[in-house]
Amino acid sequence: MPPATSPVGTRTLGRDGLTVSAQGLGCMGMSQMYGAADRTESIATVHRALELGVTFLDTSDVYGSGHNEELVGEATAGRRDEVQLATKFSLSRTPDGGVRIDGRPENVRACAEASLRRLRVEVIDLYYQHRVDPRVPIEDTVGAMAELVAEGKVRYLGLSEASAASIRRAAAVHPIAALQSEWSLWTRDPEVAGGGGAGGDTVLAVAREHGIGIVPFSPLGRGFLTGAIRSPGDFGEDDWRRGHPRFTGEAFTANLRLVDAVRALAGEKGVTAGQLALAWVLAQGPDVVPIPGTKRRAYLEENVAAAAVELSAEDLARLDAIAPPGAAAGGRYVDSSYAYGDSPERRPAP
Repeated sequence: MPPATSPVGTRTLGRDGLTVSAQGLGCMGMSQMYGAADRTESIATVHRALELGVTFLDTSDVYGSGHNEELVGEATAGRRDEVQLATKFSLSRTPDGGVRIDGRPENVRACAEASLRRLRVEVIDLYYQHRVDPRVPIEDTVGAMAELVAEGKVRYLGLSEASAASIRRAAAVHPIAALQSEWSLWTRDPEVAGGGGAGGDTVLAVAREHGIGIVPFSPLGRGFLTGAIRSPGDFGEDDWRRGHPRFTGEAFTANLRLVDAVRALAGEKGVTAGQLALAWVLAQGPDVVPIPGTKRRAYLEENVAAAAVELSAEDLARLDAIAPPGAAAGGRYVDSSYAYGDSPERRPAP
């Protein structure tokens, strides 16, 4: 549990009551995607997060091919009672640099056992299916995940980037505590019919219908909403954003205008653009727990300060006008099927 003096506070995910810090820490960047990371600084960032009451740590077995879980395990050694550990399974790297999805029941168990070893724990607090495998009935996958709960190896179950249809089918097998989806001022897909929904459904509405908490990843638009990125040249050679659809060409220029409007409002309120963007996510409901990622203490401290930012109805209306659903130019991934790839209209033939 976060310390009593924490400025972050707590929120509850799911009807069964998984209590976590109201803001989490995404640890992926400590192992991959956003350029080189310093191991010492990464571990210091986790330690500082715990000091500030950010105790909900998010990782995955695919981040750095196991490296990230090992790092989190090292950073939290001897402090198990202070943290809520969330990790994921179902994705793995292929020899050609691609990603494979595997939701088979036997893979669920094998991945969980490996994650427990790397994290140095006996139980995982929140275990997500990282992406739904469209070739395996989700009932089979969640059934295997439920067996881990019954055995005491996992406390709560989650889904990541699942469609509305998959959420309903999964929840019929076992209670789902959390849905992890990208959600921010420039990615509002969970609110939109068709953004992983079926027909007129939205992912957000279906999750809430089943009492499922929302865990937004990339609430700062992969760093873009902080206003610190002004040119495609700001990315290092090993930063995957160099080829991201929203960070290249005309899309970059269009999205920069959106960010500048957020920065202007943030200036009026005396906060940073990133703090304003994060405060918007936090204001979307008491069942929302964003997990901004960082590998540096300074950025962590800036993110934590967003908990104190109060937004009026007028502020929220202005932000909705600045960044309505669909405002960002460019897709969320180079391969669009990586977002809600289990939607019925995207499901491959048997």
